[in-house]
Amino acid sequence: MFRKKVLLSTAVVMAFLGGRESAEAQTSAGKPKKEKENLTEKFANVSPKLTADNANPLLDFMFTADPTAVEYNGRIYVYATNDHQQYEHVGKDGKNSYEHIHTLVMMSTEDMVNWTYHGLIDTAKLAPWSQNSWAPSITSRLESDGKTHFYLYYSNSGVGSAVLTSTSPVGPWSDPLGKNIVDRTVPGVDCEAPFDPGVVIDDQGTGWLSFGGGTPKTKYMPDNSRIVKLGADMISLASDVVKIPAPYFFEASDLNFINGTWAYTYNTSWEQRTEWPYTNKDKPTQCSMSYMTTKTPLDPDSWTYRDNYFKNTGDVGVGPLTNNHTHLFKFKGKYYIAYHAMYLQDYFGTKGGFRNVGIEEMQVDEENVNIQMGKATFKGPSQINPLNPFVLQQAETTGGTSGQVQFEADGNVGNMVAKGKADKQCLMVRGADFGKKLPSKFEARVKGKGRIEVYLNNLKGKAVVSIIADGKDWITLSKKIEQKIDKGTANIYFVFNGKDFLFDEWKFID
Repeated sequence: MFRKKVLLSTAVVMAFLGGRESAEAQTSAGKPKKEKENLTEKFANVSPKLTADNANPLLDFMFTADPTAVEYNGRIYVYATNDHQQYEHVGKDGKNSYEHIHTLVMMSTEDMVNWTYHGLIDTAKLAPWSQNSWAPSITSRLESDGKTHFYLYYSNSGVGSAVLTSTSPVGPWSDPLGKNIVDRTVPGVDCEAPFDPGVVIDDQGTGWLSFGGGTPKTKYMPDNSRIVKLGADMISLASDVVKIPAPYFFEASDLNFINGTWAYTYNTSWEQRTEWPYTNKDKPTQCSMSYMTTKTPLDPDSWTYRDNYFKNTGDVGVGPLTNNHTHLFKFKGKYYIAYHAMYLQDYFGTKGGFRNVGIEEMQVDEENVNIQMGKATFKGPSQINPLNPFVLQQAETTGGTSGQVQFEADGNVGNMVAKGKADKQCLMVRGADFGKKLPSKFEARVKGKGRIEVYLNNLKGKAVVSIIADGKDWITLSKKIEQKIDKGTANIYFVFNGKDFLFDEWKFID
């Protein structure tokens, strides 16, 4: 069983922490018959998402955890702990004890199944005074300068919570304080680990920050959960720090504001539920997610325990037992929950406790602020609108990949490019709309010596189009499509290879 623990020292609180291939085969009549070979057999490794119609995890080429989300310009942006940084440091035989994580991961979507990877927020560079960066929480607000400002809070190891700001959801980010916004030097922060911040802005434009963790005072009432009102600048405190009496609290504080009500969500502990004073509410299962509500958040007595709303992913057969960290959000009229599970450990050949972010649709009664029970799955959410293949799309937008594809930053902040290897790699996007028109050409922005072959719906047969590149500078190449394409919705597979070959953007042309 994998769990996060908090260790104390005098100054530091840390957590355990392609082209087509053919083969000759003899028919019963003795005549040779050509059989098309499945190109997935050619890849160095194949993600479960490439061969299944699953939307989880969101990114299948790296480990991510502890998600948060914010909407901007018709997209939902998700931010996460970079478990992959720990994995890269300790290797597949190592453990996820979190101490080597100094970056946060950015990704976004407009359809809930194709995710654009925007790269990393380097907290070690932005805030060199800090230790680690885990469990981000983000919100945004239109400010008097006419710009939307983003406020990203994160765990500075277990010693406190820090904040970064930006006027873009992908940065550049800056450190406005040069210190934690909350830690044990702040009066009222009398918990060992004032980490796992959760932020929300209410209907009056006021910000609120929850946080907490550490050794419990008692099993039933650990007394480690806290909330504070934020100042108008979102980087100062405007009230006393007060307690939230959260039963069996462990970590993973988060906040929502629904119908004039503050909803506080948290991860419950691994402790046995030996004490439970409620007769009309079930005990939360071990290390699951629960929520509480209030209309007066600075009054500890006003908080009401409501229910358990998301069981441990290990209890529902999605990976082994693990801690969790969720964020409830609304996007295009539907509620979703972002969380993490150990989806990809077998794919990466590890049992070290490395996690991945997934998303599920949730049912929320806004009038009564009731969050119905959700369940982790591999299937994940449905695609809410088709992908438009006739507008410029990023190579770092994927619904599945092979070969543990790598990306690197290039050009504008938040732009990533896919890196070629000697082995064939594959990027796939789901649900592209060819229903109204069919393309005559395909174009891609590339750099270096390599090849891209494009397939629709599967990797069998001949590529729809193939582009060969051989140049030292970025160039947009186009190629006429000679294969017949059927009208309808299709998954698009980009099979590419070439050492030092880079793939940035693509689109079809009618």
